[in-house]
Amino acid sequence: MAIVGRVESLWRYPVKSMRGEELEEMFAGYAGVYGDRLFAFASSANAKGFPYLTGRDQRQLLRYVPRFRFPDKAVRPINQVEAKTLSPLINPVSASPDELMLDVETPDGKTFPIDDPALIESLRAGLDHKHQLTLLRSERAMTDCLPLSIFSVQTARKLGEETGLTIDKRRFRANVYLDLTNAGGFAENEFVGRSLRIGSTVIVSIVKRDTRCMMITIDPDTAEKTPAILKQVAQAHENKAGVYAAVLVDGTIRKGDPVELP
Repeated sequence: MAIVGRVESLWRYPVKSMRGEELEEMFAGYAGVYGDRLFAFASSANAKGFPYLTGRDQRQLLRYVPRFRFPDKAVRPINQVEAKTLSPLINPVSASPDELMLDVETPDGKTFPIDDPALIESLRAGLDHKHQLTLLRSERAMTDCLPLSIFSVQTARKLGEETGLTIDKRRFRANVYLDLTNAGGFAENEFVGRSLRIGSTVIVSIVKRDTRCMMITIDPDTAEKTPAILKQVAQAHENKAGVYAAVLVDGTIRKGDPVELP
């Protein structure tokens, strides 16, 4: 195998569309990243096929900061070692819902449990009255498409050059950011249809390019919009940036891990 880069950083998003958290390591399973997008808010104003409240509805959502109440329980499945000892085909077990509870800090510095009605009232500020919100919780990641999203820092840099802007990679809300070797922007496109080994264990299949929406226009710190970013992606890159992957062999990915292409 040839090393094509390394893991630049790892991120998960405990609540859909809220701020992500950077990790030193993550467990990537067949259903997605452990602890990723376990919670979301459904809005009565959105389509049944995609009911989630996102930054498209409430830009300030990206400034809410979720934190696991028991972070040690949110690192990896509770029986990962024991499950692998029995068989590499066994899906390990998650911690209990109580052990994976969250508290959320609002942009104005208040903190609420994820299931506190006061948090819903905060989220509804400035929204049309049609948005009646309901908390959703899942045992697996409520991702939009495939369970793992991958994005290279070179692609963010390339878009910065094309737009004349400083592009924060966090706009693209990937799980795995890659620092590719001897590659320009959008080089991850070449991995579509192929497999990558990340670290010593995890193997992923790169399935498709990631079609983008207005979420990438929202600054993750200020929630201000920069439409020029999406415009450039649409006009110069077929409205796609980054790639989606399916996990073929699960395991732990660590920051700095090599990324290998067969």
